[in-house]
Amino acid sequence: MSATGLDFERCYRAVATRDARFDGQFFTAVRTTGIYCRPSCPAITPKRTNVMFLPTAAAAQQCGFRACRRCLPDAAPGSPLWNTRADLAARAMRLIADGVVERGGVPALADSLGYSQRQLTRVLTSELGAGPLALARAHRAHTARLLIQTTQLSMSDIAFAAGFASIRQFNDTVREVFAVSPTRLREEVRRNGDAVPATNGTLTLRLPYREPLDKPWLEWFMSAHAAPGLELWEDGSYTRSVRTPHGHATVRMSVQPGHVRATLSLHDMRDLAPTVSRLRHLLDLDADPIGIDEALAAGLRGPLPSPGIRVPGCLDGPELLLRTMIGQQISVAAANTHTARLVAALGEPVPGSGTYLFPTPAAIAERGTEVLTGPVRRTAAIVGAARALASGDLVLHAGRTAADVRRDLLALDGVGPWTADYVTMRLLADPDILLHTDLVVRRGGNLLGLDLTDTARFTPWRSYLSMHLWKHALSNPAPAPDGAVRARKARTAL
Repeated sequence: MSATGLDFERCYRAVATRDARFDGQFFTAVRTTGIYCRPSCPAITPKRTNVMFLPTAAAAQQCGFRACRRCLPDAAPGSPLWNTRADLAARAMRLIADGVVERGGVPALADSLGYSQRQLTRVLTSELGAGPLALARAHRAHTARLLIQTTQLSMSDIAFAAGFASIRQFNDTVREVFAVSPTRLREEVRRNGDAVPATNGTLTLRLPYREPLDKPWLEWFMSAHAAPGLELWEDGSYTRSVRTPHGHATVRMSVQPGHVRATLSLHDMRDLAPTVSRLRHLLDLDADPIGIDEALAAGLRGPLPSPGIRVPGCLDGPELLLRTMIGQQISVAAANTHTARLVAALGEPVPGSGTYLFPTPAAIAERGTEVLTGPVRRTAAIVGAARALASGDLVLHAGRTAADVRRDLLALDGVGPWTADYVTMRLLADPDILLHTDLVVRRGGNLLGLDLTDTARFTPWRSYLSMHLWKHALSNPAPAPDGAVRARKARTAL
């Protein structure tokens, strides 16, 4: 979907029917009011002659439109295009959402993607209607609004926490994007009684998603793989601490109707935007479940076992790889035990949270052989991978291509096709990876009478097919005890 390639009729139908499925996938700019909205905005549908459709909020702002304060278009679920597409624009958007421009500017973004700044700007402007600075500015405006409306921080603290270079730039941007001053934004929330009580450093957010969402699957996934000391699953909530660009954050999340409630305690408020981006990636909140389910149901030629299933992502690429390698060929419970032992020995305690940060690759490379138990070859492989990560020989971030990540992973000792595919799928939110060698996935395919050597009709949603097959097999355990044991001990070190 490019700035010039949006289908006007399709977009207008979505706006006329207020179809929330398209929120975040494009934005409606109304010439007569100078406002841009999400497709599901409850306002009166504008006339055809008065609207234009744009692929990003940054493009709308670039054209001089301000955000609707009724439907809050900047708070819509993110576009699923950044996951289904693997081109330069999509990979750049993932890194911009993670705050790369705020931390290192456009040069850092271009370097991470392997392109010149000029070429990157040209491609993003052509594809998304705005260059990298304008796209990052839109993210800063969204972060600023969240901090203004959900914390008691001073406006000067908010300005720098959101990534603005000056108070003046912060004030000018908020006025331009929302047509009111920062102080007025805060007053409106207080007057409407919508503010969530918060203290400095801690805030509670509603992370929206597109319905439907398979809540039992996400809750099982998070609870079954919670490693003691690192993660806690309690009363339907998932809690853990995670390393962030400027320190660390402790998060507590629970799935609610229409949104995920997330309470964040941040060591540095500058980490709000990247932390939220990573949480959305972890829970796959930007997926288009209706479109995915329709495609999979057509391929299965029947109803889906679990509508709205998600493909869990990750909070940190190196942690994902190392935990996956720890869990190879052992049960989920055993993998959690080994991970907990590693965290207790080499992790960093987070004051006041009762949890630890996952050990750095450098710590595991230095002392992993002292802590890790099991086959010597597996320990050597894990320490070798940690050494490659610590030295920079292996780089894992969401801006890389699937082909490059898979190639680099397969070059490591102890990493086979299953591990490479699994890590690539979760690291990049790649929607089209079928884990066809996984024993549980294969058993799920057999239960549904599906030939896993013939799955082209499910492209580009085979990662979601893998989750369906996984859940279906786990929900229908094999009758023979030995078969059940084999299924539980399959490669499910998720």
